[in-house]
Amino acid sequence: MFKKILIANRGEIALRVICACKELGIKAVAVYSEPDRNSLHVRFADEALCIGPARAGESYLNIPAVISAAEIANVDAIHPGYGLLSENANFAHVCETSGLKFIGPPPEIIRMMGEKDKARQAMKRCGVPILPGSDGVMASEAEAAEWAKQVGFPVIVKASAGGGGRGMRVIRSAEELPRMFQAAHSEAASAFGNGDLYMEKFIERPRHIEFQVLADEHGNVISLGERDCSIQRRHQKLIEESPSPAVSPDLRKKMNAILEKTMKEIGYVNAGTVEFLMDEDGSLHFIEMNTRIQVEHPVTEFVTGVDLVKSQILIAAGAKLTDLVHSPIVPKGHSIECRINAEHPERFTPSAGKITVFNAPGGNGVRVDTAQYQDGVVPPYYDSLIAKLIVYGKDRPEAIARMKRALDMFIVEGIHTSIALHKRILQEPDFEAGNFDTKFMERFMPQKK
Repeated sequence: MFKKILIANRGEIALRVICACKELGIKAVAVYSEPDRNSLHVRFADEALCIGPARAGESYLNIPAVISAAEIANVDAIHPGYGLLSENANFAHVCETSGLKFIGPPPEIIRMMGEKDKARQAMKRCGVPILPGSDGVMASEAEAAEWAKQVGFPVIVKASAGGGGRGMRVIRSAEELPRMFQAAHSEAASAFGNGDLYMEKFIERPRHIEFQVLADEHGNVISLGERDCSIQRRHQKLIEESPSPAVSPDLRKKMNAILEKTMKEIGYVNAGTVEFLMDEDGSLHFIEMNTRIQVEHPVTEFVTGVDLVKSQILIAAGAKLTDLVHSPIVPKGHSIECRINAEHPERFTPSAGKITVFNAPGGNGVRVDTAQYQDGVVPPYYDSLIAKLIVYGKDRPEAIARMKRALDMFIVEGIHTSIALHKRILQEPDFEAGNFDTKFMERFMPQKK
């Protein structure tokens, strides 16, 4: 077992990893930028090292600074959390060459899944259902036009190296293809330093379904079922739940089996999430794989009883999955997560500043993952997520009722938050009925676009 782990992240996920380390008897080392000096992940770590100024590129994304901190603290391993360096294959490789265990997949797997066209091809070879589309990166606008003709409009072009909706355009006709293709190419090149694009058939009203997997270094794999992440705004998730109201036990069993076989074939190790779009007839189509812990991992923890972060650490230390998780996993009850962001609930503009009042809800079946507190400061330099409110109930109606009362008891003053937005969403009859897709926000709250 590791004696000391450095957490190469900040905010609530850094605190989440620190909690796992403490429960495992492992010393936790935090790194922080100058504005984060008074953050809770710094306070609760066993050691903390400043790695640079506010700008993420000079601190949290500065690989030499992170590795230097790890060497100064004499740690055994590095946990990257999510975001930042978590899916940076070069960072994972540098960890390896520096004699530090990277708590995640091997660099070559991160690299393959990070190039979305290659990930798509790998999944197709393993029998995972994918959307009709290009065989790989398209070399030119002319090639894109040819593929669009074969696939049939509407189509969507996506950045091979991208995510978060950047470098992505829906194309509905041959006439608009040149303009949309060039716009996506330029945006991808600017955002990721790589303008490569691939194409898929566009589904008008899909659900966004993702499956959580765990794999050890001994060839054992388990799929822990799905999460429904369809409530989104501009491709950014707002609410997640598990299990999905749209996935039947038979479909879950089938996909678990396919994914367990696939992860073995590609040599996957540690935690990962395989993301799908579900079309109107209930069919699933692979879109990408995230080679890290997800923001929404707590809902899976609630319905399976599996501590995913502790499992990550134990797997990286060489533990066998069969000693950690007893399969088959059958979800029990229902869990919902609301992402509480520091932003205006109607204009969606960021809201940095000092928190003057902070009251987190509690009670049976309520969990709050946060690194914020009264008199704490939300800096303007990083992601706007300040808390995750997660609830668990014996079924979906109870989970919804519990989330409603928990949102009513969640008080944050001094800054704007998305709490009011979540309250409105949970009051929508279609949400309560489980009748929604990724276009939910556009239909029910068009003024909030």
